[in-house]
Amino acid sequence: MPRLGKYVAPVNEKTIARNLRELRKRRGLTQVELAERLGIGQVLVSQYELGKVRVHGALLAAFAKALRTSADEILGLKGTKQNGLISDRRFLRRLERIDSLSRRKKDALLTTIDAFLRDSQ
Repeated sequence: MPRLGKYVAPVNEKTIARNLRELRKRRGLTQVELAERLGIGQVLVSQYELGKVRVHGALLAAFAKALRTSADEILGLKGTKQNGLISDRRFLRRLERIDSLSRRKKDALLTTIDAFLRDSQ
């Protein structure tokens, strides 16, 4: 019978934990807000982010959906998208609210912002 070598997983709990925490913060969410989106307790989100509890497949998919990312990014198999994302939660929350506006209101807001930025230079 052939011997099986030791399997080395491409990621570990600490990598997943770090990625969950970074993605949550980049999205401007608190642990409480993320927990509410997932339907779990904040303490459990904290334990996942500390790498104390392993994330099972179904919850990994839920995290990816709640954080608007891919499971590959959470697992660290695919680099996280930096794209110059804003880290200030105040701006992120406002951007999410702006994104839900009608196209007409978004255009009006962008015109105002452009004028403000042009005048500040």
